Amino acid sequence: MFNIGAAELILILLIAFVVVGPKDLPKMARALGRFVRYIRTMIEEVKRETGFDEVAEELRGVERDVKQTIKEADVRPDLQKTERELNKEFRDIEKDVSFKEFKENNKTGGK
Repeated sequence: MFNIGAAELILILLIAFVVVGPKDLPKMARALGRFVRYIRTMIEEVKRETGFDEVAEELRGVERDVKQTIKEADVRPDLQKTERELNKEFRDIEKDVSFKEFKENNKTGGK
């Protein structure tokens, strides 16, 4: 939820230590922990009551379906295969034509 690194955590603890004092720091930490737990509980309750989780999961399912449909509708692999096959055919035809010309030139004596 929060992206707090070690340096930030140490800085927060030092500021809390100076502001609250060493004697009351454990009490404040417990109170803060209870408050965070209370807020998380309230957020989960709102999600349950509004059905937000179900809607979000349904949207993720729709997203997966759309991505799968796009993947299945992609004709690029078929086009690339057809292009390779056509290129092979063209090369074969080119070889045949070149060989026929060579044979004809040899029959006529290279004229």
